[in-house]
Amino acid sequence: MFQPHHRTTTTFARDSTSDSSVFDSFRYHSTTAMTHKQRFKRVAKPILHLPRTKPTRKPRLSKSKPKLTAPESNPSSEPHISFQKTETLPREFFEIDALDLAPRLLGKFLRRDDVVLQITEVEAYRSHDTASHARFGITPRTAPLFGPGGHAYVYLCYGLHVMLNVVADKEGAGGGVLIRSCAPVCGLEVIQHRRGQITDKPILLTGPGKVGQALGLSTEWSNHPLYTPDGLELLDGPEPENILVGLRVGIQYALPEHVDALWRFAIAGSAWISAPRNTLRPPL
Repeated sequence: MFQPHHRTTTTFARDSTSDSSVFDSFRYHSTTAMTHKQRFKRVAKPILHLPRTKPTRKPRLSKSKPKLTAPESNPSSEPHISFQKTETLPREFFEIDALDLAPRLLGKFLRRDDVVLQITEVEAYRSHDTASHARFGITPRTAPLFGPGGHAYVYLCYGLHVMLNVVADKEGAGGGVLIRSCAPVCGLEVIQHRRGQITDKPILLTGPGKVGQALGLSTEWSNHPLYTPDGLELLDGPEPENILVGLRVGIQYALPEHVDALWRFAIAGSAWISAPRNTLRPPL
């Protein structure tokens, strides 16, 4: 942070040729009554001419953050974050039960243009799940959730937060995986601009609404196929060595068996995990 510098201020006497300085420089040498022929004796104050000096400034420190490039850059210094030229995941990869797909998405890459994120935390939502939007049946909003696996299901939470889900299973199943958190791999400056935060700390992407914002998504991306190299895609990535499981977040309205289901998954040891973290444990 820059510290303010104290300027050295030098006060100079006024120029004796100006009207104001003439009257300022009068000195009276008599207290007797004066006639119209008497005049004050002017004694000019000496003018001290000092050289102008400029305050010494400290060197300016740059506030700019380094731009992330792959594969050298690693904002979190975590070994699982590495991005190389990988292939788009095939459609068949997604056509399995949401509970099976969710942990398999950990470590995979989401790419939109110059922004690449690595998935670090997810939640599974299955058909007949009272915590899932599938419980409402097919509506204009939920229709993509019942579409073919491998498509995006994007919706607004509280009318503010853009939530990205990956549709799972066969068409009509109504299963999906919510992307809860990611780690930045490429395009940090773009992510920061979209998020309105100049930081490379986990707060940048730990939360599903933050992920959607970082990717610049809107509900218009709902039903977009993620297995085609066209705007938003899911790329293959390294499988994490260890994962954590826990309760899903914010679903207290659901039936007890769904509230208590351990359908939240995260990469063990990652800092890029949303709150609460204390409900995550190694699988039995």
